[in-house]
Amino acid sequence: MSYPGTYAATDPDRPAVIMARDGQIRTFGELEARSCQFAQLMWAAGLRPGDHVAIFADNSIGYFDAYWAAMRSGLYFTTVNRYLTADEAAYIVNDCGARVLIASSAVAEAACEMLPLIGQCDVRLMLGDAADGFDSFEDAIAACPAEPLDEQPRGQPMLYSSGTTGRPKGIKRPLDGTSITDPDLAGVGMIAGIFGIGEGSMYLSPAPLYHSAPLAFTTGTQSMGGTSVVMDRFDAAEALSYIERYRITHSQWVPTMFSRMLKLPEEARTQHDLSSHQVAVHAAAPCPVEVKHQMISWWGPILHEYYAGTELNGFCYVKSDEWLERPGTVGKPLIGVIHICDDDGNELPVGEAGTIYFEREIPAFEYHNDPAKTADSRHDEHELWSTLGDMGRVDDDGYLYLTDRKAFMIISGGVNIYPQEIEDCLVLHPKVADAAVFGVPNEDFGEEVKAVVQPMAGVQAGDALATELLGYCREHLANYKVPRSVDFRDELPRHPTGKLYKRILRDEYWGDRSSRIV
Repeated sequence: MSYPGTYAATDPDRPAVIMARDGQIRTFGELEARSCQFAQLMWAAGLRPGDHVAIFADNSIGYFDAYWAAMRSGLYFTTVNRYLTADEAAYIVNDCGARVLIASSAVAEAACEMLPLIGQCDVRLMLGDAADGFDSFEDAIAACPAEPLDEQPRGQPMLYSSGTTGRPKGIKRPLDGTSITDPDLAGVGMIAGIFGIGEGSMYLSPAPLYHSAPLAFTTGTQSMGGTSVVMDRFDAAEALSYIERYRITHSQWVPTMFSRMLKLPEEARTQHDLSSHQVAVHAAAPCPVEVKHQMISWWGPILHEYYAGTELNGFCYVKSDEWLERPGTVGKPLIGVIHICDDDGNELPVGEAGTIYFEREIPAFEYHNDPAKTADSRHDEHELWSTLGDMGRVDDDGYLYLTDRKAFMIISGGVNIYPQEIEDCLVLHPKVADAAVFGVPNEDFGEEVKAVVQPMAGVQAGDALATELLGYCREHLANYKVPRSVDFRDELPRHPTGKLYKRILRDEYWGDRSSRIV
C-alpha cells in the first residue's frame, strides 16, 4: 500500500506509532485525522505543491502528524538536527525556504533564539507547551477539518547532509507527480520486498527521526500497515528490553550501537527474550568485521546490511549468509551500477581501491542552492555517474568493500592509509568506547597516523593506556598503519546516527578552521 489512510479505513485502532519509553500510542485513525488537519492548515496558509515545511524536534509522536501532512500535500519536508544551535538550525530553515516551522518544547530554547533569523517562515508551531513566538500545534490543528484535501499530490523529504565536511546541503529530488493514494511501488519494493516489513510487523527505531534512514523506515513501516516503535534516544540496555517488551520483529542500527550492546555486562545481554526478532538492518557507517561476527553469533544470521546515502544514487545490500562468505562486504548493488575510478576518473581494475561511482538512469539528485557541489558529485565524462565521496573496491563477484571517505585518507610517505581499518581495530579493545583516526602533520612524511580515543567508563586515560593500545594495534595491524601517538577525549563528536565529525578533531591538529562544521 502507500499511506496510513489505507489502514485508518479498515483498522483505525491499530497502533501506527508507539513511543517506546512511555508507551504513548498514535493509532492509524488518529494519524490519518491529524495529518489531514495539518494539511488543511497549511493549505489555508497558502502553501502549495513544491513549497517547503521544516521540523526541528526531538523524537516525538507529533513528528509523524507533520510528515504525513506534508506527504499528502505535495510539499517538501525538511528535518533539522535537534542538536544544532539556533544559528545552525536557522541556516537550514532559510536555505530550504521553509514557510512552516514545527518545533518541539524539548528544543524550545534554540527554537526561540532562531526566530529573528528566519524571515520567510510565517507559520511557527510547537509540539508540547508553546513557547513565546510559537503557536500550539495542538490548538492550531484542532480548528481544522479532519478531511483530506481535494487533491493530494505526493510530497518528498528534502533532507540535509550531516555536514561532516562543511555546511549541510539539501538533497533535492523532483516531485514525481503521483498522488498519496497511488501505490508507492519503489517504497514497497524496498520495505516489503527486501526486508519483509508488512502488516503485523513491529519495527524498532533507536535513532533520531531527523536522519534519513530512521525517517524512511518508520514511515515506510506505517505505509505497509506495521507499527513503528520509537525510542526517544538510544540506550543499549533499554533497546534490548524493548525488543522483548514490544515483541519486535524488525529493527535498524548503526555499528556504534552494536559495540555498545556487545560491551554490556553478560547479565544485561542475556536476560531478555529476543526470539521475536527476525530482521536487524544496519547501515550509516562501516561495521568492523569482528563486531559483526559477534553480533551474528549472538543474534543469529538476521543481520541485513545496506550501503546507500540520502542521495539514493545507488543501493548495495548483503544478507548474513553472503557476508559470512565475504566478511567486510557491504553487498552487491540492487540500485545502480558500480564504477571504481582513480583521481583522474579512469575506471580501475577489480580489486583496486578508488572513488565509488554509481551509474543510474533516472533524474539525478541535486544539492539545493549549491551547483558546485552538485557538479563535484558527477563524473567528468559520464553524466549518469555520481559519487558520495566514498572509496572502495569490488571483488570478482561484484561485491563492494568500503575503505574510507576520500577526504580522510592519510598519505604518509607516499603510502595510502585508510583510517577505518585502524578505528575498527581500536574499538574492539575492551577499554575503548570509541575511536577516531586521521592524519596529522609530519615534516618528513607529510602526514602521520593519529588516534583519538574515548575510553570506556571507569577506565583511566593516560600514558599507560596509550602504550597498551599501541601494542594492541601492533599485534593486529601492519607497522605502517599503527598510530604514532594516542590522545584521549571524554567523548568524541559523533552524530547520533553513527557518523563521526572527524574534521572537528582533525582541525585541532592542522589549525585549519576554514571549514565550518555544523
